[in-house]
Amino acid sequence: MTKVKYELEFPVHASPNMLYQYLATPSGLQEWFADKVNSRGKVMTFTWDDSDEEAKIVAKKTNERIKFKWTESEGDESYFEFRIEVDSLTKDVSIMVTDFADDEDEVEEAKMLWENQIEQLKHNIGA
Repeated sequence: MTKVKYELEFPVHASPNMLYQYLATPSGLQEWFADKVNSRGKVMTFTWDDSDEEAKIVAKKTNERIKFKWTESEGDESYFEFRIEVDSLTKDVSIMVTDFADDEDEVEEAKMLWENQIEQLKHNIGA
């Protein structure tokens, strides 16, 4: 089954260095993304309620981006990625989220979930 790729942009008033800590470290992700986050090497375990999901870090560049692949979706091209973009003129900082939904019907719901998650992040960092 082909998944549907989508991308979201969220302006954030924070430095890329600080933001990256919230996107790429277990302690940072635990503050806004999941109830609990553990890492073993390149594998991170995200816990929501009593459910564990594992994702492998497949690419990262400090203060710029981190890309995860859910272990349950090994057989497809899906992933989720956080990119930090800085406008060269205005120096405005944005988080770009790339993710996949199972089908078109789930895209809007998935986008709303990310919007809520990023709002929590902004609240936590005072952005």
